[in-house]
Amino acid sequence: MAPPQGPRAPLEFGGPLGAAALLLLLPATMFHLLLVARSGPARLLAPPPYLPGLEALWSPEALLLWLTWLGLQAALYLLPARKVAEGQELKDKSRLWYPINGFQALVLTSLLVVLGLSGGLPLGALPEMLLPLAFSATLTAFIFSLFLYMKALVAPVSALAPGGNSGNPIYDFFLGRELNPRIYSFDFKYFCELRPGLIGWVLINLALLVQEAELQGSPSLAMWLVNGFQLLYVGDALWHEEAVLTTMDITHDGFGFMLAFGDLAWVPFTYSLQAQFLLYHPQTLSLPMASVICLINGLETISTATGRQLLVSGWWGMVRHPNYLGDLIMALAWSLPCGVSHLLPYFYLLYFTALLVHREARDERQCLQKYGLAWHEYCRRVPYRIVPYVY
Repeated sequence: MAPPQGPRAPLEFGGPLGAAALLLLLPATMFHLLLVARSGPARLLAPPPYLPGLEALWSPEALLLWLTWLGLQAALYLLPARKVAEGQELKDKSRLWYPINGFQALVLTSLLVVLGLSGGLPLGALPEMLLPLAFSATLTAFIFSLFLYMKALVAPVSALAPGGNSGNPIYDFFLGRELNPRIYSFDFKYFCELRPGLIGWVLINLALLVQEAELQGSPSLAMWLVNGFQLLYVGDALWHEEAVLTTMDITHDGFGFMLAFGDLAWVPFTYSLQAQFLLYHPQTLSLPMASVICLINGLETISTATGRQLLVSGWWGMVRHPNYLGDLIMALAWSLPCGVSHLLPYFYLLYFTALLVHREARDERQCLQKYGLAWHEYCRRVPYRIVPYVY
């Protein structure tokens, strides 16, 4: 007789039906944004100007370029690291080790791009390949997620994630069954979390800046701001790469389509939306307004608690997730260089608001399980979740 199993984690994202819908909705939304950003009206809530055929999406050259990019980032991941960090304790009381060399990968990638540009690399042609590149990334995410699902079928029970093991194949494929899928020391989830997508986002932004310079004679101030803000964000994330080891993505969520598609496709091709919009819809930005936007972006630097104490002073005494508030302020600063005539550049702000509200609800459940009555007392003393006096 099989040993009794503990209670399964509650189903999220609407269960199997919600997961099935998101498998279609997430890629469809990404392609909608790519198409609308380059259209004249650039209306977020209107249908795209046209539906691309397979010949516009499928490109062997784009697939080869995408796989080369993944191979390059994997090779950089395997280089000697400046530090090796210990992960959180797992179910079997063991801990995994992670190379901290993401910033090193960013620097080496930048050097390779500079060498390529000096040798005539046509980086300005990359924006014209965004559709087939996004299609290749989406195809890769589906195939990779299938591999992860099959791999998890032979993984020990101790290696499985709290969620993603409902028994429903669609839901488990979407959420991910195995917590830390690895081949030897190569951790797939940790690699994808901050490397190919984030660095790819910066590269796409740069390519859009280069193409704008080729078309207009020089990049606009708005394009410089978007590139600078987002490069600063990516550089900071990779410099403090060790912090990702305490996030819900690493410690709680399995690695399935949700994270694979998000890391490999959604991040580089939708987070670059402001730069895409600016290429096709140039905006005039005055120096005083640029200074104000820079000030708003600087407000994002709100310190994050890394200890186990529940803080009731400073920012953490005003709202339970001030780091989320900082993320929203930062997202606003990224969108403001695009002006206020279109809703499209503010998609990231709208999406990120929904994402953080949902994540905050998941955090609440986790903290209640972890801290019990102490969490109830903390919530009583700090009633606001993200925005003081609002939410």
